[in-house]
Amino acid sequence: MKQTHIKDLYKLIFKSYDTPSLKEHIKKIMELDAFLPYSSTFFCITNTQNLTFEYISKNYTACLGLDAQELKVHGMRYFWNRIHPDDIDAWLSALNSLMEFTLSEISVHKRKDTNYTWNFRIKNANDVYVNIIQNTTPLDFDSDGKPIIGLAHYTVLDPHIKMDITASAKILNANNEYETLYFNNFSQKLLTEDVSNRERDVIRLLVLNHTSKQISKRLSISPHTVDTHRRNILKKFNVSSTGELIGMLKVNQHWL
Repeated sequence: MKQTHIKDLYKLIFKSYDTPSLKEHIKKIMELDAFLPYSSTFFCITNTQNLTFEYISKNYTACLGLDAQELKVHGMRYFWNRIHPDDIDAWLSALNSLMEFTLSEISVHKRKDTNYTWNFRIKNANDVYVNIIQNTTPLDFDSDGKPIIGLAHYTVLDPHIKMDITASAKILNANNEYETLYFNNFSQKLLTEDVSNRERDVIRLLVLNHTSKQISKRLSISPHTVDTHRRNILKKFNVSSTGELIGMLKVNQHWL
């Protein structure tokens, strides 16, 4: 797919007309970045209106070996040019579906509590396509409530890990726990398509070593309901124990 076509589709998805203020957001992110250790994760302030990265953390170069200044100058077009060609159509479909879901299913006042995740492959400085999991939290919105400024965290994973392209949207509940509102697999459909959003939330908390009692409190459901979900999850994944399930999922968490 040509760069101009990607740009047109991306701008259509994120079309907006406001010019947001970034000063305070960027100032605080820069202060935080100075104290963070080097790791396999970097973050950026993304501006989907101007197709720019307003801030790029120091880990960007450590993770991908690429020049942060080049990314700052050339923006999202440069970033897109490094996405694996086989992932572009699914990646754009994921973004479009997330935006359509947000505008139709999430009320304007709740969108600030929503978090989005998707993944793709990108070429690093050694010309190797590595896996990227992008987790984005909206920071600012246009007059129609469409997210246009985001804090995006990018986790870099080994290129040999086979990952379907998926997308999800989660929202913070009254107990400050994320609950899954949306999930879709844009690659080949696997068993994961049969797992409900509530089961995904239970699995995610199990991976974090929470007990059924703790999960029930966080998701505002009864312990009996949690145990029912746990039995159904084991059956769907064809495993005999929670330990076996967690071991399998810890190497493939991006869809949770």
